[in-house]
Amino acid sequence: MASKIIVSGAAKGRFRPVLEKIAKLHSKNSFSLAIILGDFFAVPESSSDEDDSNLLALINGEVEVPLPTYFTAGKYPLPSSVIEKLEQSGDELCPNLYFLGKRSTTKTSEGLRIVNIAGSLDPTILAGESKDKYLPFYTEDDAKALRGANSADILLTSNWPADICKGSKISGIEAPAGEQHIANLCSALRPRYHFSTTSDAFYEREPFFHRPLEREPDTRYITRFISLASSDNPTKQKSLYAFSIDPTSSVPLTLPPGTTACPFTIAQKRQRLPDQEQSYSRFSVPNGGADHYRPSKRTRYTKPPPGPQECFFCLSSSKVNTNLIASIANDTYLTTAKGPLTTPSTYPNLPSPTHLLVIPLEHSPTLSSISIPEDRARTYKEMHRYRRALHSFLLSRPGEKLGAVTWDVSRAAGIHNHWQFLPVPVDLVKKGLVEAAFKVEAENEKYPVTFRTKDIGDGTVVKGDFFRVWIWMPADEDKVDGQDNGGGLVADVDGGEDGEEKRGKQKCLVLPLSAGFKFDIQFGRKVMAKLLGLDGRRDWRDCEQTDKEELEDAEKFKEAFKKFDWALEE
Repeated sequence: MASKIIVSGAAKGRFRPVLEKIAKLHSKNSFSLAIILGDFFAVPESSSDEDDSNLLALINGEVEVPLPTYFTAGKYPLPSSVIEKLEQSGDELCPNLYFLGKRSTTKTSEGLRIVNIAGSLDPTILAGESKDKYLPFYTEDDAKALRGANSADILLTSNWPADICKGSKISGIEAPAGEQHIANLCSALRPRYHFSTTSDAFYEREPFFHRPLEREPDTRYITRFISLASSDNPTKQKSLYAFSIDPTSSVPLTLPPGTTACPFTIAQKRQRLPDQEQSYSRFSVPNGGADHYRPSKRTRYTKPPPGPQECFFCLSSSKVNTNLIASIANDTYLTTAKGPLTTPSTYPNLPSPTHLLVIPLEHSPTLSSISIPEDRARTYKEMHRYRRALHSFLLSRPGEKLGAVTWDVSRAAGIHNHWQFLPVPVDLVKKGLVEAAFKVEAENEKYPVTFRTKDIGDGTVVKGDFFRVWIWMPADEDKVDGQDNGGGLVADVDGGEDGEEKRGKQKCLVLPLSAGFKFDIQFGRKVMAKLLGLDGRRDWRDCEQTDKEELEDAEKFKEAFKKFDWALEE
């Protein structure tokens, strides 16, 4: 059964009006419990006679606390009279008001698991846990000890976790310096809610999901981070937060809208890849495109494909390169390519190389293998929305007219399906040279099948694996020397909502990949490298950038693409 909870920012001695406000809301909502973060009592240096009088009334039980209420340690020491009462009463200051301490794990009568670490980090304690539970200081070992709780419904911390704003689209707050040990604690406990407090500002981050556990590879725990302003903040920022939580409910199967990858994962540095098979070609076989058929003289053990925790395209994986992420939608996301084929000088009027990937959030080797039809339909629709938005982006750029090529490899033995997008000079499309390049390269590789012109949608109408390429150009560029030369391209019927079908034409080519057919996973890149005169950049490993260069290119693209990024509006 769901419990209603209300949480307040620091009272700073104003506990009477805070408790009165909670009582008023409780009369209408019947909360199970309340939590008050930060400094509950007045700052010692500015404590007044009125504060002292209110404190005495509270200790004597003369202040009404209408429901079970928990308060934490803050930045300042507790008044001596409070410590004396807590020591006598087992941390119950007055009826219904309980001290959580600076480090604690509490299970409520509703079954809620609350983990708390409060006060200020004391760097002078070099090792070990802080022993005095009433002093407002803790050590990193205190935080490490709480990881033994293994899980939490609610995590309370005085300090923010490091990098909590990474990957967030929410701006307008000057985030306090976070602590890495708090981020580590949040990652270990995977709480449903993580509350903290700031003096003058309210902040609620988008929900984020954690890396799946090895014992639960398909479960994505979701955390909501909220920081409440103190009750006396001068700009009337939000200091109260109410919500419902059911400790017995299972983890949701679908991510809430706007959910991002775990910011603590985003902040980690990606390990350098040892070889090509572990990245974009990680589900290819050795020797590239040689020997299209492999003899099966004996049964061999085949290593199972990596799961989401080892996948370079799963946002929940520590191996994902978050420097490259340009946009995240509900079911898909957009990144710049690692080791891009093109360079900034290839298309000087574009802000970056603009070699991009459109990737489903779901870990699936093909679109057709996404088991829930509604999820598959939404994913396919979003991938095309990104593709159309990229077409509109190209149309908006001055200078050289550009078309685009998008290709994907759909293989049941693959890892994580994705589309690669690359601008191309529109003249190459108009003259049919792009289509010819793909067909000629297939012949050069002696592939036993040929390309077909066919729209296969999300791939469910096709039996077996395939390579697909869309060739697109602006609608007003389909004439050469005044003569119609659309090259067999048809109106872009995937344009849909934004009218793009009136602004572009495209052709879809499909190359079936039969069982046993050993296909070069880098075929699309190889074709485009030859066509654009970039033979020396066929292999992405020869084009790797530094982290700084990757981040700069991604930021330049994001800024230029912002006008067309529909995901920012949803």
